[in-house]
Amino acid sequence: MTSLVITVLGPDRPGLVSALSDKAAEHGANWADSIMANFVGQFAGIVQLEVPPENCDALTTALGAMESGELRILIAKARGGTTTAATRRLQLDLVGHDRPGIIHGISSQLAQYSVSIDKLQTHIASGAMSGEQMFHMNAQLTVPIALDTDDLRTGLEGLANELMVDITFDSGATRS
Repeated sequence: MTSLVITVLGPDRPGLVSALSDKAAEHGANWADSIMANFVGQFAGIVQLEVPPENCDALTTALGAMESGELRILIAKARGGTTTAATRRLQLDLVGHDRPGIIHGISSQLAQYSVSIDKLQTHIASGAMSGEQMFHMNAQLTVPIALDTDDLRTGLEGLANELMVDITFDSGATRS
């Protein structure tokens, strides 16, 4: 199978996901993973499809034909066969008063430890008690096995104090 990663961006409308899944099904592709959202009327989606190699070019052409003046579709063929070092998966959750720089601080700290952010979800919501704007972040991380979890935790907790946010760090290691 060939992995395709498709990014879709454009005005949200009913049937957009259905149209994407129709093209995938027509070409024998399996919908393996996706993240999709509506941001102020704009649809943003990332989809991983597993397609038989003989159907890859036809599916790429069919998806490209869906583009219009307002709808953009970017297709990348995933590189396979790369050997990676042993890793484990961790979950990082953060809550704090909203302010600029939170993502910059966290992503910079993680990069210093060679930690990869696999999935990142953020939103701003009113605090239950105070009504103030609270920033919420959930991240799935890939961490090198060789990295001491306590070192990472100490670095993140130091940053949390600096940013005045609460961080929950699930170090239940799963190897990949």
